[in-house]
Amino acid sequence: MTVTESYKKLTQLNLKQDKLLREALQCAEHGLYRSAHVTAFAAFMDYIHEWIVTDATRLGLIQKSYPTWNVNQAADLREQKDHTLFEVLKRQGLITNATMKALHGLLAKRNECAHPADYEPGINDTLGYLDEMIKRISALGA
Repeated sequence: MTVTESYKKLTQLNLKQDKLLREALQCAEHGLYRSAHVTAFAAFMDYIHEWIVTDATRLGLIQKSYPTWNVNQAADLREQKDHTLFEVLKRQGLITNATMKALHGLLAKRNECAHPADYEPGINDTLGYLDEMIKRISALGA
């Protein structure tokens, strides 16, 4: 199965997430591998933010445990660091420890691509990263 075939199976994306993942795939097609990583991660984080606020239980857990965050909509979560948000999701029992560690790894890879570094992803690295993002979204949506 190709990344494009996996992508087509995603039905729970909003317009912004769909656009960002399509752009990530286009970046990969044109050899813009760093950009593909960064754009795919942006789509994933938008999905995470929406995933939290569209479920009353998830949102309630965050609001109760982190009242200073003042979260009422997805945009409010964008003020929090991604690394911290993953830890909070784990603490609240919304993701497993293994998932949190995997997400931290994906964030680290995104950071290597977004900032000057020696890391130069190739096509296989990028396709693997995109596939992982798509699988993580599918797993959360299940």
